[in-house]
Amino acid sequence: MEIKIPEVGESVYEAEISHWHKNDGEQVREGDLLCELETDKISLEINADADGILRITTQEGETVKVGAVIGTIEEGEEKSAEEQQEQQEQQEQQEQQEKQEKQEKQEKQEKEEKEEKEEKEEKEEKEEKEEKKPAEKEKKAAPKSGAAEKTPAPPEDEERSTRKPMTSIRKRIAERLLAARQQTAMLTTFNEADMSRVLALRKKNQESFEKRHGVKLGLMSFFVKASVEALKEFAEVNAAIDGDDLIYHHYYDIGIAVGGEKGLVVPVLRDCDHLSFAEIEQGLAAFVDKIKNNKLEMADLQGGTFTITNGGVYGSVNSTPILNPPQSAVLGMHAIQERPVVREGQIVIRPMMNLALSYDHRIIDGRQAVSFLKRVKDLVEEPEEMLLEM
Repeated sequence: MEIKIPEVGESVYEAEISHWHKNDGEQVREGDLLCELETDKISLEINADADGILRITTQEGETVKVGAVIGTIEEGEEKSAEEQQEQQEQQEQQEQQEKQEKQEKQEKQEKEEKEEKEEKEEKEEKEEKEEKKPAEKEKKAAPKSGAAEKTPAPPEDEERSTRKPMTSIRKRIAERLLAARQQTAMLTTFNEADMSRVLALRKKNQESFEKRHGVKLGLMSFFVKASVEALKEFAEVNAAIDGDDLIYHHYYDIGIAVGGEKGLVVPVLRDCDHLSFAEIEQGLAAFVDKIKNNKLEMADLQGGTFTITNGGVYGSVNSTPILNPPQSAVLGMHAIQERPVVREGQIVIRPMMNLALSYDHRIIDGRQAVSFLKRVKDLVEEPEEMLLEM
């Protein structure tokens, strides 16, 4: 039975074998975890589909195309207890030998480094003695003051730079980001929102909200709700280009950029126009849990008509978020800062957030982009309108 790289969804064409959990020639059972794969979006696990002997043909660190064979399971060749014991003993001997060789290599390297260090110190001491006499003569001849000391050069063996090859995943991410800039006419417009009412609303209802729904009331649900209302008014922001056609989406699947150990991923909340604040927060919490436990599925990342990213969680106060093709726009949230603003002729301190909307100018005109972002700002500054669905 062949072990193949499974099809995991659109826009994923290859995967890197990050780790084999079983060894070549090892007896495996149906359902056993064989290996882990890495794509530019998610991690995947491959389990055994049958009992048999594992034969590995592709090693860890190699990148292969979707559908490629990375090994086989030889069915009907179950090993006897004696054979399994013999294989285990051979494996233990091999591991012991590798351990011994590694230790010997390390000892040899340490010995060579010690000898090299002693030789270097001896050479430096000799050079110092040779330079001492002329230096003393120069010191006598030179004026007593006014001479600048020479800055010592860094040691020749000091590593000031390290070169590492890019992983296949990093290469794929780089390609996609570059394509987003080269294949769209991306522009960014900015605004700022007074977060006073949202923060007051959260503070007042946080305890009861968490007790009732099991999740905290965050900022993201307010921006998801505001974005959906604005998308209903500005259809181009929820559209995409397909060849010579414009595809207008009449549903609102919002991608939420979430940072993980392996980089940024954008899981998608479906039909956000039908979700309550609690359902949005519960959906986000579920995604975060999946990312932490490496359980995010390809279906969680597919589709999406609009994206929201929050650089504020990392301390960013302003940025130009990059488009997530084929979507035509992305909203950037940022850190809240207390700033002086003018209200009714008076200078007051308010918690302000900078907002950024990057958009594809091929689809969205500047007037539409500015108006869309202004609508989001207005809804966030008066959240009661969203709560009452006015």
